[in-house]
Amino acid sequence: MNRNHFYHQDTKAPSKTKEYFNFSKPKSNSLKASLVSWCLGGERLLKVSLLLALMFPAAVFAGTLTKAEMVDVLKGIDLRIRSGGDYKALVYLEQHQKDKPDVAQEAIVYRRDADQKLMILFTKPKTEAGKGYLRVDRNLWYYDPTVGKWERRTDRERIGGTDSNREDFDQSNLAVQYEPAFAGEEKLGAFDVWHLKLTVKSGIDVAYPIVEFWVDEATGNYLKRQDFALSGRLMRTSYDPKWNKVYSDIKKDNLWFPKEIHIYDEIDKANSTLVVIQSVDLSALPENMFTKAWLETKSR
Repeated sequence: MNRNHFYHQDTKAPSKTKEYFNFSKPKSNSLKASLVSWCLGGERLLKVSLLLALMFPAAVFAGTLTKAEMVDVLKGIDLRIRSGGDYKALVYLEQHQKDKPDVAQEAIVYRRDADQKLMILFTKPKTEAGKGYLRVDRNLWYYDPTVGKWERRTDRERIGGTDSNREDFDQSNLAVQYEPAFAGEEKLGAFDVWHLKLTVKSGIDVAYPIVEFWVDEATGNYLKRQDFALSGRLMRTSYDPKWNKVYSDIKKDNLWFPKEIHIYDEIDKANSTLVVIQSVDLSALPENMFTKAWLETKSR
């Protein structure tokens, strides 16, 4: 298996959280998967993808994507990540800061994608257990049981004091929130990728108004993301080198999720976060759990 090692910018040597990424090229036919197959569910339409490639080879192999094709790429990402029902994940977070010991935390992430609801409940260490976040009606709330108080937070909130934010754990709505522009066809390690630059649409509130994605042409998964402030200043860089999938009975297709997210703070260069999604369960959750009262009961 061929491997291509590369470092994030300004990283001199790998460590537990600031490490090099071993991107291995997946075994597949050299034919690029059709954008249509991603948008409509992925693997079930592989035969359709191959047929379209034979019928319209110029469109499939073209290095530049049209506006409609870029929107299809974003729709494909959104659909692959969306559960269609309920979602529960066990997550490990590790924060690295200069001249400080690494901090490890464990949390459970709950989602109800149909209603755009999200809850993050910290379970370890003991000092953080019971703290959590709740997103309902497009508002993000933080609860600290030590003071018994709820506070409203923005989408740029550093979850648990790490470099992660809500969007790293929530469903994806890229096609609805952003206008895409084609930045080029590039190499990322051993992967052929489309580099897309996204600008937030008017009237939509997101953590970062400008986002750039490097999307694997063969799978439709994004491998690298950069988040920018409105001024154009780079704020974060993240890598999603490994993806897993679990079958969803509700959507009748696979739900995809990044096994690891490596996040680098571009303002405080020494800071980084590792997020590991250890397991995903798509079983139905209690009907009334996405409430402040429910989270508070778990904090006692």
